[in-house]
Amino acid sequence: MPRPRHDRFDCSPGCPVEATLALIGGKWKGVVLWHLLQGTLRFNEIRRRLPDVTQRMLTNQLRELERDGFVIRTVYPEVPPKVEYRLSERGRSLEPVILALRAWGEANVLGLSGTSTHRVLSGAHC
Repeated sequence: MPRPRHDRFDCSPGCPVEATLALIGGKWKGVVLWHLLQGTLRFNEIRRRLPDVTQRMLTNQLRELERDGFVIRTVYPEVPPKVEYRLSERGRSLEPVILALRAWGEANVLGLSGTSTHRVLSGAHC
């Protein structure tokens, strides 16, 4: 079930942050966006890069990214159908944000010991 959406994000100074996280904060969205920064990918190419994601979860995350204008889904009339995903201009505008998240992760998460760190990194494949 999708998260409820706010009608307005002018309630406090933190609301733009909340709004952004509501749009890109899904479990796999950030990693999908990271891989799409590299270029156009087919569904199974994305799935291979994220072996811990289920087909249903990946489909839902891609649908949400498409609905929110970050990803463009192109279906080619072939048998079997060929479907490609690429970033829209809006999705490309997230590049500095995603690169900043990656840099922060490299500086603050990688190299730390502990099971919680391993669990967080095990599914990322960035």
